[in-house]
Amino acid sequence: MQNTLKPSMIFGLVILLLAVALGGYALWASRAISTGSGVALVGGPFTMVNHKGAIVTDLDFRGRPMLVFFGFTFCPDICPTELQVMTAAIAELGNAGKDIQPILVTIDPARDTPEVMANYVSNFGENVIGLTGTDKQVETIASAYRVFYAKQDNPKDPANYTMDHSSIIYLMGPDGKFLKHFSYTTDAKTLASGLKTALGR
Repeated sequence: MQNTLKPSMIFGLVILLLAVALGGYALWASRAISTGSGVALVGGPFTMVNHKGAIVTDLDFRGRPMLVFFGFTFCPDICPTELQVMTAAIAELGNAGKDIQPILVTIDPARDTPEVMANYVSNFGENVIGLTGTDKQVETIASAYRVFYAKQDNPKDPANYTMDHSSIIYLMGPDGKFLKHFSYTTDAKTLASGLKTALGR
């Protein structure tokens, strides 16, 4: 008798393989962030469009530390959670955190227009900046930050697709250089403490 895989088993295998792939990428990215030479392979020049529709580059953020997270506005849980953690951590620092710029970089520019980004980031206070752009611009900045992302199609509802992506918060110094990264499991108090230490405050 010929053995056949049930659809539920195939789906389970696909999910398992995807989890393994994401885990492997996360491990690679974590190792790539810090090299043996002590030079971080994170960050670099970029040109994007902010949530107000203005063209901005990495140079526009010089003089202020940046707290950067890559996600998308249709994200059901991870992205809003991380943005809440970021803003709570900055608030926890009080005056020591007033110059830290929280930034959400979309990995879904097709849906995340400046208008959509503006509406979304407003849910997390007045200070969060949303960055979007062309597919190429997003690809460039994501590559610079060693961020993985991939579209997951929904055959039954093509417009309602989702995005897989790595979930790391990056702290960049006032000079635009990488200082530290924080994993998805970091809570607000731990993040605040890490920011304070990394920035020497």
